[in-house]
Amino acid sequence: MQPILVLVGGFLGAGKTSLMLAAAARLRASGRRVGLLTNDQAGELVDSALVRAEGFESGEITGGCFCCRFSDFLAAAGEFTQPDVLLAEPVGSCADLAATVIRPLQRLYPERFRIAPLTVLVDPRRAEQLLAAGADPHMSYLFRSQLAEADIVCYTKADLHPVTPPDGRRLSAVTGEGLDEWLHEVLTSTDAVGRRTLDIDYALYADAEAALGWLNLAADFRSRRRLTPAAVAGPLLDSIDQDLTRRELAIAHLKVLVRSASGWVKAGICENGQEPLVDGMLDASPASRHEILLNLRACADPVLLVTVAAVGLAQPDGRVQIRSRAAFRPAPPRPEHRITETV
Repeated sequence: MQPILVLVGGFLGAGKTSLMLAAAARLRASGRRVGLLTNDQAGELVDSALVRAEGFESGEITGGCFCCRFSDFLAAAGEFTQPDVLLAEPVGSCADLAATVIRPLQRLYPERFRIAPLTVLVDPRRAEQLLAAGADPHMSYLFRSQLAEADIVCYTKADLHPVTPPDGRRLSAVTGEGLDEWLHEVLTSTDAVGRRTLDIDYALYADAEAALGWLNLAADFRSRRRLTPAAVAGPLLDSIDQDLTRRELAIAHLKVLVRSASGWVKAGICENGQEPLVDGMLDASPASRHEILLNLRACADPVLLVTVAAVGLAQPDGRVQIRSRAAFRPAPPRPEHRITETV
């Protein structure tokens, strides 16, 4: 039996991982085998760590989006243990998925998957910002491109944003609002998928992605006094937020995951000065050793992001050892396949 492939797109911070985890929990509870496939421009992903922490079978594609790592996508998807449903999350700056992922799968590998409608998630506040006059043209271009090719558009974080467009579908990974209805639609739909072809300028697309600096970092922290994961994550996130705000540099997405032997905490923001969304074990016991994962995307030079993170990681009560670090601007997208005709 073909597994159902559910691609969940959306701009940075739209809530893709949260929705996939909530959906996977529902599917697992109903007896279905489910796998989750994460994606990023570099390794040491907070999202992948969250998936593993929740006990789901997972895979990870790094070094580019699914379109540019299509062969890796196929290989990773083949390593799952006969899933009924495979939930896959492309990079948050990625677009043109219908032409570069869905149609190549339909035409070249029709036996591999039954493909669900392409869902694009939208954070209502981010939509208001990026669709407004005067929005950053690069970020607005990426956001509008994602919306233009969606089979289904869903407004996320309904628990935080009670008002969404009247024709918008509302979802909340926290309360479960709209989740069962969305799952039913994507898992049972017989409509054609990937119907919309973007009239996309790849030079402009490359410039838009390269406007963001990316930083993925993993570190080990040994403190002189015992601290909870939350007591490590909070000050680090606040320091980076305040430093970039002082420099008038816009945050697109900032995620911090801190793990110790007693538990983990993840904190994230999607704009400067935002109240962090926090998940995990806030009651975890204090510990003297912690692992830190930091994923930062901002409209800033990647070298500066390294400096800002270093200041936040400088702990007077302990020692931080960087285990790995990747700071860069995304390379121009070069899809392995691009099929513009509807299959």
